[in-house]
Amino acid sequence: MLIAVAGASGRLGHHLVDVLQERGHGVVPISRTHGIDLTTAVGLEQALTGVDAIIDAATWPTPDRDAATSFFTTASRNLHDAGQAAGVRRMLVVSIVGVDRLKGDYQTAKVAHERAALAGPVPTRIVRATQFHEFVGQLLDWGTQGETAYLPDMRTQLVAARNVAETLVDVATAPEFSQQDGPALEVAGPRPENLVDMATLLAARRGRPAKVEIGSHPADPDVEANASGALLPGPGAILVGPTFEDWLETAEV
Repeated sequence: MLIAVAGASGRLGHHLVDVLQERGHGVVPISRTHGIDLTTAVGLEQALTGVDAIIDAATWPTPDRDAATSFFTTASRNLHDAGQAAGVRRMLVVSIVGVDRLKGDYQTAKVAHERAALAGPVPTRIVRATQFHEFVGQLLDWGTQGETAYLPDMRTQLVAARNVAETLVDVATAPEFSQQDGPALEVAGPRPENLVDMATLLAARRGRPAKVEIGSHPADPDVEANASGALLPGPGAILVGPTFEDWLETAEV
């Protein structure tokens, strides 16, 4: 199959490109780095010529609700319009487990993204993933103040981005594919974990910071939801390893 990856240069997108190529599929990378703009649609229809499927893993760099919503809905509309014109037969859109139970700006934008994606003419499925293993290091960097890092009290089922990419490729290339008419497919790591505990392991591996403590932003509307397990997957989720601890043994952190 020939598969286009939107957000091909991102944290998940580059894994998608690798997995597709390793499995012998053709890949069309879509990103500004590759000269294709999802918001203006410049170069998009030409890029999708001959493409069988799209995996939309594009992200928006800031949490501003209006900006993120505008990006996601515009990009989704452009992918559908160009995809329909090019004869694309299926689309997968990457989202977040529990996103419809949260109230944050970025999460609200992703819900709008899901709705826009499912409303388009190309048959589409949503695949929601839990937080990536790689996400822990990013939060640790953001939350470090001197010798202490402050991270939200969050229960999640951390998963490696590479394994999410493998699952997405499985779904995108499956012989049978139909328009989503029920709950989104979920993919998650093998077990529930506490973000602060995992960040403590990472800090010990790095040798800094000295301490990791709970410290949520006072303006975060999802403090209680994060702590209570709103980000945990449902019973029908696809669970893939490794655990965060196993991943940490070989990861470059």
